Amino acid sequence: MRTYTLPACILMAFTPAACQQQPHTEHADTIAAGPERQVGGPCECCEAWRDGLPGALSWQTTITPDGEPGEVLEVSGTIFESDGKTPAEGVILYVYHTDYTGRYSNGTASTTCGRRHGHLRGWMKTGSDGRYRFRTIRPASYPNSKIEQHIHPVIKEPGVREYWIDAFVFDDDPYLTTDMRKHLDNRGGTGILHPVRNKQGIWVAERDIVLGKNVPGY
Repeated sequence: MRTYTLPACILMAFTPAACQQQPHTEHADTIAAGPERQVGGPCECCEAWRDGLPGALSWQTTITPDGEPGEVLEVSGTIFESDGKTPAEGVILYVYHTDYTGRYSNGTASTTCGRRHGHLRGWMKTGSDGRYRFRTIRPASYPNSKIEQHIHPVIKEPGVREYWIDAFVFDDDPYLTTDMRKHLDNRGGTGILHPVRNKQGIWVAERDIVLGKNVPGY
């Protein structure tokens, strides 16, 4: 796992803030009874996906509260089964990222890990078509660093313990160097987004995810 793909334990700013989520339409009761298959190796703070989990989930969500500063970004795609062809139903995608200053700010979750993820965090659950979509802002690099902009994703599928996949990163980010590209793990498939601005000036990008791809032990 690259350093930044671990939940950040630095650059935190714990000041009160509210996090709005889009209305949800589908129950999130997907945690099956019995033992879960463990894959992917260590996953520091990945369990934070449960902290604040809404009682119902939709295939899409809006992460940012009203008035959140930053450039609006919308990411969408399809989550596939390990064959790379069959849409995966009932998969929870949890994402979190820095604010426009590069900090995981204003975390209000109940656990230490949840608070470390800040207030820009959200959940989606795929339907029969495997689709997901989230609207947020484009995250900033950590202050005084050359760490590329990124969005952390965690996958929770039925019967499998949560695991991380490659962060969403941006092809036009000058910090995403050629050398860094060569060393990406491509867990879940490539995480490199190719953002473009639509007619409304919003950054839009797509990423498809393949369950278990390049995930150890899957």
